[in-house]
Order: sequence, then C-alpha cells, then structure tokens
Amino acid sequence: MRKRSVTVRVARWSALHPGRAITGWLLFVALCLGGGIAAGMNGATSEDFRVGEAGRAEALATEGGVPLRSTEHVLIRPRSGPPDKAAADAAVKDVTARMKALPEVASVAPPVRSADGRVLRVQVELHGSERDDQKHVPPLQAATEKAAKAHPDLVIEETGDASVSKGVDDQRGKDLQFSEAITLPITLITLAVVFGSVIMVGVPILLAVTSIMATMGLAMLASHLLPDTGVGMSMILLIGMAVGVDYTLFYLKREREERARAGGRLTSEALVEAAAATAGRAIVVSGLAVIVSTTALYLARDVIFDSLATGTILVVAVAMVSSVTVLPALLVKLGRRTERRTARRLAKGKTPRTHGEKTYGEKTYGEKTYGQKASGEGENTSAEKESGRLWNALLAPARKRPALTLCLSVLVLLGLALPALNMNLKNPARDSFSREIPAMKGYDRLLDAFPELRVRHLVVVRADASRADDVREALTELDRTAQRDPLFAHSSAAPVLRSSADRRTTTLKLNSPHPTYSKDAEVSLEHLRADYLPATVGKLPGVETAVTGEVPRGVDYVEHQNEKLPLVLGFLLLMTFAMTVFAFRSVVLGLLGALLNLLSVGSALGLLVLVFQGDWAEGLLAFESLDGISSRVPLFLFVILFGLSMDYQVFVVSRIREAALNGVPTRQAVLDGIASSAKVVTSAAIVMVTVFASFVMLHILEMKQMGFVLAAAVLLDAFVIRVMILPAALLLLGRATWWPSGAIRRAEARLAERYEAPAHAPEHAPAHASEHAPAHVPGRSSEHSAWQ
Repeated sequence: MRKRSVTVRVARWSALHPGRAITGWLLFVALCLGGGIAAGMNGATSEDFRVGEAGRAEALATEGGVPLRSTEHVLIRPRSGPPDKAAADAAVKDVTARMKALPEVASVAPPVRSADGRVLRVQVELHGSERDDQKHVPPLQAATEKAAKAHPDLVIEETGDASVSKGVDDQRGKDLQFSEAITLPITLITLAVVFGSVIMVGVPILLAVTSIMATMGLAMLASHLLPDTGVGMSMILLIGMAVGVDYTLFYLKREREERARAGGRLTSEALVEAAAATAGRAIVVSGLAVIVSTTALYLARDVIFDSLATGTILVVAVAMVSSVTVLPALLVKLGRRTERRTARRLAKGKTPRTHGEKTYGEKTYGEKTYGQKASGEGENTSAEKESGRLWNALLAPARKRPALTLCLSVLVLLGLALPALNMNLKNPARDSFSREIPAMKGYDRLLDAFPELRVRHLVVVRADASRADDVREALTELDRTAQRDPLFAHSSAAPVLRSSADRRTTTLKLNSPHPTYSKDAEVSLEHLRADYLPATVGKLPGVETAVTGEVPRGVDYVEHQNEKLPLVLGFLLLMTFAMTVFAFRSVVLGLLGALLNLLSVGSALGLLVLVFQGDWAEGLLAFESLDGISSRVPLFLFVILFGLSMDYQVFVVSRIREAALNGVPTRQAVLDGIASSAKVVTSAAIVMVTVFASFVMLHILEMKQMGFVLAAAVLLDAFVIRVMILPAALLLLGRATWWPSGAIRRAEARLAERYEAPAHAPEHAPAHASEHAPAHVPGRSSEHSAWQ
C-alpha cells in the first residue's frame, strides 16, 4: 500500500477529530485578527511610491527641505448676484486667520482673483508630504465650514490634493460595502442552485468569510515588512471570496460524488478522506499555482503591486489551508448528522432518503468494459447524464468536429484580442476621479475659474551653494522660455522659486492648463525635460536636475511598468508551464496551458480596450474615459488570471487524467472529465464573475477596469477555453496529450491484460473481472491513483 499524501493525512486527522479541527481553525482566525489589530496597519509613505526621474526629483527636494507639498484651495464666491468686494475681503481675512492658526498649515498665500473677478482663491500649503496629509486635512475642512457659516451670503468651499485624496479613500470604503452587498446574495443563490441545501450553502460562505478575516489580520502584520498602500484589503476581499468559495465547491462536489458512489457502505470519515485524495490535492496544487504566479508581481518593483501581491498570496494560502483542514471536519459533522437521520428512518421502517443519490455504472467503449459497479447501483448513468443536456450540447461541437471548433474558437478570441494592440497605457490622475466626491466638485469649479492650475511641473535643481545665484538666474530664463510655449500657462507674475536654507536646492513651479492625462500635458513635460531644461539650467556645470509632478509621475510610472512587463510575463509563462508539468507530468499540457492563458488574457485585454479606451460606454458604465487603460491593469491581469486559470486547468484536467489512468481511452476520458466537472466549474466561474463584475459598479476607474477585465477573462476562460478550445485540442492530440509520461499507456495496457480472458480459462472463472474488483477504500480510490 502506498503511503498516503500529506493532504490525505491532514484530512484524516481532521475527520477523526472534527471538534478539535473546528476549534483550532476558529482560534487561528481569532489570533490572526487580534494580532493584526494589535499591531495596526503600517501604511506606505511618499518615499515608497517614488519611481523614475519624478521620484528622484522628489527625493532631491525632500532632502533639500523644499518638498512638493499638498496644496489646498479655499474658494470664495457670491451665492448670487454681482461680487461684493467688502464681503469677499472680510471672508478672505477670516479664512486666512483660521488657517494660519492651525498647526497643520505651513503657509497661506495672498488671495488671487479669477479672470472674471467672481472667485477669490486662498492657497494653503500643508506641512509634511503629499501622501501623509490626508489625515491632516479634516481640521482645515472644519475651519472652512465654520467660515462658510460665518459668511452665509458667500459660498466658501475647499478643495485640493489632500481633500480629494481623502474623498477617494472614503468613497472606496463605501464602494467595498456596496460590492459586498451585491456579491453575497448572488453567491448564496448560486450555491443554493448547485447544492440544493441551505446547510451546504453556508459552508462555503463560512469558510470564505473566516478566511478573509484571518487574512486581514495577517495583512496588518505583513504591512510592517511590506507597507500597505490601501489596495491590499480590497484585493483580499476580491480574491478571498472568489477562491474561498471555489475551493470549497470543488471539495464538496467530490465528497458528494464519493458518497453517492459508496451507496451507504462508507462512513463520513472515509468519504472525506477519499475526497481529499483527489479534490484536496487538486486544491493544494491550484492554490500553489496562484501563489507562485502572484509572486511575479514583486518583480514589478512597485509598492502598489507589492501590496496587491501580499494580499492575494495571503488570502489564497489561508483559503487553501481552510479547505484541506477545517472543511473535512465540517463535512464529517454534517455527514454524521445525515447518518443519524438515516438510522432513525430505518429504525422506523422507512426507506432512507439519499443525498445527491447518483449511480456510477460500468462504461463500455468498443468491446471493453471500464470501471466497477458498486453494489446497489444502476448501470446506465454517466458523466454526460450528470452534467445535463446543456453541457452535452455545449460539448457537441468539440466532440463532433474538434478541428473546426478549435480553429473557429481561436480565431474568435484572436479577433477579440486585436484591439489590445492599440492599447494606450495611462496613469489615472485626479481628473478621472468620481464627481460624486464633494472635493472633486470643488476641484472642477477651481479649474473653471483658474484653468492654469490643472498641471504642476516642479523643476528641482541641486548644485553647490556658491552657484545658487546662477541657478536662480537660469531657472528664471527657463520660466520665460516656458511662457512662450502655448502648452504652458502664461502669467505676468514673478517665477515661483523656492530655495533651501543651505541654498543648495532650488525649485521652480511651472503650470499647464491641460488635463493631467491629456497628450498636451505629456508633450509639455517632454518639451521641459528634453529641450528647455538642458538649454538653460542644464548648461551649468555640476548641476543635478529633475522634474516631478502629477504628469511626470504618471509618465515615469508607465515607462517603469513597460520595462517590467516582459520580465513578469516571462516569469508567468515559465511558472505556468512548470506547475502544469509538475501536476500532470506532461510537457504537452504545460505548453498548451501557457498558450491558452495567453489567449485568454489577450482577448480580455482587447475587450477592455474596446470598452474603456473610447467614450461610447461612458454613460453606460458611469466613467470618464482617459483615452487609455490604467497602467496597472494589464500587468495585474496577467498575474491574477494566470493564477486563477490554473484553478480550472487543474480541476478539469485532473478529472480527465483520473479517467485515463483507469484505462478509459483518452478521447472518452476528455469528454467525461470535462462533462463531470462542468457544473462545478461553471458554478465557480459564476461566483468569480459576480465578485469581479460588482467592481464595475464602483466609482474608481481603475477598480472598474480591473473588475471588468477579470470578469470578462473568467467568462471567456470558463465558457470558451474550457468548453470549446481545451476539449477540441485534447481530442486532436489524443494520447500525445500525456507526453512524455508513460503512465496512461501503462494503465491502458494493464486494463487490457485484465479484461483479456486466457483461452484456457477454467470453467469457474468469473465472467467479468469487475466481480473481483477491490472494494472502494478511502484514500485508495481509483481516482487517488491519478495523483500518485
């Protein structure tokens, strides 16, 4: 007898000690959550976000004591009628006095009047970095509200960097609550359709929720090693609900099959152990595949992707552990309850009701009979009957015309992928945020009155203190040069220059009236960096220069992502290939899996470009197009989808391999394996699509794009890749699917020898070898051999 795998041994212990396993899991969740709350969340600082030249400029300015600070603007305008100068001046004095009294405020500038004379603007600079000032802005907002109440005839409102950022964070929290409210009911309905049992519906939800809770605590602890950027918790919720329910679905489905096959001859403990031999190990393999794939995000060398990767890895690992530890214990508890109910019905002389009763009879292909018949079971059922007429119809094209189905399906997906060739990556900026945020409404009014404030370019120069006067003169010349360029804002005011106390660092602020994500704004930066800066300050010897601001950050970030994308994609392809070969001992399947993942990702990206890069869907999905795609989305999609696709790959192909290792011809093994896993894979896909699609209704454009592309990718993967392309490809490959492994060939040979009766067989020899087939042994089922 072969040694049981770790998965089976863990499930066996959990099944034999369900009370301890459940208590241990709840204690683990409580310790993780309590430890995380006690440690607190360590948020990322401005230094963690620095990338490229823009990051270098910020470092120079910060080291010199002249950082690019958060700027708030208080707008004062008449509620109706013409401006009242006396009332406006009084309001300005009041606002200025209130702001100067706050410790969070570094400086308050004199008021500036708009071109039409109706709006006065008071600029307020905050202490500290831009990233840290979100928590400092509430006192300023409170002061602005008090000033507004003191001057009821005027409209006094505040907007700016910190208030917009705080509004976005507040909106993100509300969005996540909305997403949860949508996701949970649809998940419950899907599970109810799959299992037809309220109790069984509760098990996946319970494990998913507790896994998310434990992961949130672990993420807080992990943030002290890798700072959190605020997106990690969103990813834990997004991925945690999806994989948590998925893993439980696959395990429950297999346990129910084992129960039906046993026909009441095995205990709940034995059934759980038998399910662990197949579904349990498949969950571990697929979970490890997601984890390994997600580590590719760390190669991007970006704090946001580090946060996304950490949250995803932790929640997948916790969901995987819960599925192979506490889930067997819960199933045993439920199984014992069913057994007691059955025993009571038998004692009363009633016929026991079977739970999910199915039969697994013999299958005949050609002249050979495969499989064994459990006592009391019928002879006529098959995987096709179990999956229903719908899945037979969906599989019909691949079964009848595999070559044509493969070609047409691939062509359709390639056609969907074509728009991705014109993808224009953008870094989402303030202009793309939802106008439901009060600070964004004020931001629009600010730009209407003062359009020159749309874009800030900050030129940072570091030189020896002895050259400070030369630097200031060169920067003044740079300002005059920019003033002559229509891409920059024109002003008659003196250049906005700041110098450090030691005179070694000097900054110049230049404005552009164009939207942050527009081509004009990017070209203005290009002119500044490539032409104007080298022609002025760049001529001075021993001078270090750099430019930062919202547009420089976005441009440098996209360039950084483009540099890292080939490395991440290469790592993903290699890991997908290696994990598939490890799971199935097949190089052919490894290559096929990598190609199918590329096809799935490409078609999903093409759909993303079609919907979000243009403006035709703006009203439908409530967003403002950037004329491009968020720069983080493609890399994120590659990593997450490669991992999630391995879920379907492992669960579907494992069923095919099980059948093939039992001697079923590869063609029939493909059809039966896909048909038998179709219902649960579809259910899992529906849950995932529901979770991801709920993010399309959120306000943040980047989250909309991520939710849309993931939902589209899962739909294409579940209903095109796994139903059309995969079976067609495997049917055409035949036995070559398993190359170079000889396990399938040896299994077919052994079965042929078993069923070929010798010519001199004694008269008392059994008519069918299946009559002497070994009884179903927990952990040693024929399916278990597929993983040995």
